[in-house]
Amino acid sequence: MTTLPRHHLQPTLDFLLALQKHNNKAWFDAHRDAYQAAKQRFEEFVDTFIDEFRSIEDFADLSAKDCLFRINRDVRFSKDKSPYKPNLGASIALGGKHSIRAPYYIHLEPPDKSFLAGGVYMPTPDQLAAIRRLIDRDPSSLKTAINSKSFKKYFGSLSGEKLKTPPRGYASDHPEIELLKYKQFITIHPLSDKDVLAPRPLSHTIEVFAALKPLLDWLNTALLKNN
Repeated sequence: MTTLPRHHLQPTLDFLLALQKHNNKAWFDAHRDAYQAAKQRFEEFVDTFIDEFRSIEDFADLSAKDCLFRINRDVRFSKDKSPYKPNLGASIALGGKHSIRAPYYIHLEPPDKSFLAGGVYMPTPDQLAAIRRLIDRDPSSLKTAINSKSFKKYFGSLSGEKLKTPPRGYASDHPEIELLKYKQFITIHPLSDKDVLAPRPLSHTIEVFAALKPLLDWLNTALLKNN
């Protein structure tokens, strides 16, 4: 396995922490070199993860540049006019950040707000209907995925917003009604800054996402059949 230095992402955390205190264009422009260095470290981490994870997941010719979100915020409809996000994120799936597949997601945000996650965060109505149809028809693989020892170790449980009442078309006594109530199908593994800078952050990321893969595989079965 490829190794990265223990504090490989230190410049990234340092820049993001400083940006939170000086979130304005003048400061950002004056520290653009620091931003580029911070972004490069994150890209290197994501690229290394992709290469190491290829034995588990077919990423084809995917690279970090296909997966990273812009740091600029869209402030057109927001009361918060801060021009930059206080974090860096990468949505990793075949096809990049705009893929229809359920992605692996890496989020860096100091202090102690980083996390590894995955799933379907904002499904379209058609995608949500497809996921619910698969739960209704064959929930066994989903239940196996979220009840596995490794999934529980790293994620605990499935998370995301849920309806308070059964979704339209499903009876309240449906055996999988609690799964059917989900409006989002996501799960999160929190990371402290200490975790991000630990001796084995890459191998830890691979272990966490290997535990996540069965859930994403199940979700992609629904999403890809819907297209």
